[in-house]
Amino acid sequence: MCSSQEELRQLLQRWDKGSKIVRADILTEFITQCTNMTCSELEQHFSDCASLFLARITTWIRITYMVGTHLNLQLKGLSIFISSASGHRFLTEFLEVGGILTLLEIVGLSQTAEEDKKVALDLLLQVTVAGRRYKELLCESYAVKVVAECLGRSHSVATQDVARQLLHQLAVGNPRYQSQVYKALVALLPCNCEEAQRMAAHTLREVQPIIGVASVTAVEPSLQLLRSIHVDVQQEACELLKDLVMHEEVRHPLLIGLVGLLKPSVDDSTQQRAHSRGGTRTTALAVHVQQAGAAHMIQQLVDMKAQDVTDMLIEMSVVPHLLYAMGNSAHSNSQRQASLALKTLLENDTDMTVRSQVEAILGQEMCQMLLDDVDKVCDHMTMAQLDMLSSCLSSESS
Repeated sequence: MCSSQEELRQLLQRWDKGSKIVRADILTEFITQCTNMTCSELEQHFSDCASLFLARITTWIRITYMVGTHLNLQLKGLSIFISSASGHRFLTEFLEVGGILTLLEIVGLSQTAEEDKKVALDLLLQVTVAGRRYKELLCESYAVKVVAECLGRSHSVATQDVARQLLHQLAVGNPRYQSQVYKALVALLPCNCEEAQRMAAHTLREVQPIIGVASVTAVEPSLQLLRSIHVDVQQEACELLKDLVMHEEVRHPLLIGLVGLLKPSVDDSTQQRAHSRGGTRTTALAVHVQQAGAAHMIQQLVDMKAQDVTDMLIEMSVVPHLLYAMGNSAHSNSQRQASLALKTLLENDTDMTVRSQVEAILGQEMCQMLLDDVDKVCDHMTMAQLDMLSSCLSSESS
């Protein structure tokens, strides 16, 4: 583009005096010619004055980003400098003029297009590659809060994925702010976007080994993910809960919460009836799905052959709770998942503790059927047996 200082001078003069259309044309040509160039190649391209062009792109972004004029083009042009091999000097120059805050403001603006947010997040991801000090600079600029909010509110999976990657990178090799990222991910679990829930749960699993100690604040939001009707969210929730239960500091409240989900609370039951009268079954379905998810989770935990976990579940009256869930004739999956969990418990029952409890409610014949063919159990249950299952926790407080 500029084989001599004179050509560079003319280009910069054309930029300085040109309209936004002229500048957009110059940027388009620059992107076409210079994508994937190294730092030395960019310097050669601009007659050893690449920083002058970078400064102009940066200034134009800062002046116009709130109205979004050619923002995508500007960010792509900036990315060529920031991502160039051996281009640390360009990154430093960009940061010295407040580049981090500008990018974070672009990500945080509601009017910013999703594609522009994605490119801005990609640039912030490039900043983290430079090392721990740069990750700390991002966190000091409230990057964790801005990026987490973007992940929770974005309508683009591509944008959310870059936000997820950025949060993960901000936790890796950044001990001063690891807990901040952890808390932000936990706070995302109850959000209204299923893709954000899935990504937050997945990233939390990646970050947990870095943090080491699990926080009890992660237990309730993780259990609530079992309400999701989305299979991907349910799967991530199960994997997250399996990871958390390995931490002794949260094991007891997690298992207590899991067993408790097998019998919906009074508040949930009241909401079920209210919504059913109003013609809406959303809450009722969520409660049933959560009950089935809890039973499925218990079956997986028992199947892990961790005897201490199984013993704790039995001590927490998991057997009568599973029998109660088996009596939920309004939701066949709850019955099936509870039956499978009971079967797994029976198969791992070394001292007949589980079998004696099951036989006391279902009888020997039905208990054996549970071991032989789970699918037949619910089909063969009589109304009297269903009533017995539904009342087997009547002595416990709701």
